[in-house]
Amino acid sequence: MRKFSFIYQYITNPRTVGAIWPSSKFLSKKMVDGIDFKKAKYIVEYGPGTGVFTKKILEKRSENTVIMLIENNEEFYGILKKKYNKQRNIIIIHGSAEHVQQYLLEYGIPYADYIVSGLPFASLPNSVSKGILSNTLKVLKTGGEFVTFQYTKVKIPFMRNYFPNITLKRELRNLPPAYVLQCKL
Repeated sequence: MRKFSFIYQYITNPRTVGAIWPSSKFLSKKMVDGIDFKKAKYIVEYGPGTGVFTKKILEKRSENTVIMLIENNEEFYGILKKKYNKQRNIIIIHGSAEHVQQYLLEYGIPYADYIVSGLPFASLPNSVSKGILSNTLKVLKTGGEFVTFQYTKVKIPFMRNYFPNITLKRELRNLPPAYVLQCKL
């Protein structure tokens, strides 16, 4: 996907596309560094966009690990289908992360070991953020982890209502620089 198309999606959907540029390879690496790919059976990705984190997850995953991508943006969903539809054990959903529980049930997935999120919580309506985080808690396996990134620390107190244990890492080699939040119960 050309970069100007990503910028176009940001301009036309600023509340759901949180950046003007895809995430860097450096941010992608930090986002998946904490995942135990040998043990993970089910990984869910919220808002994969053009698949920058997805690519890194697919490179490292065990061949039997099931990956579910949930993308709300129709153009990004189409790109993901073209890129990854032939991959083994990958499910691509056009829908909202608020309905993660329903999607897992529909595909017979009992839980998520890890949920990786590219969602812009700072620009999402509070009610949507609450719905997503509440349902994330319902599907995340005990001992599982929710990994997201944000460009500011403004939503961290809000996220601590759901995940009291948040480890923060800074990635300066991204446009704009970002914070990676590894969230545990």
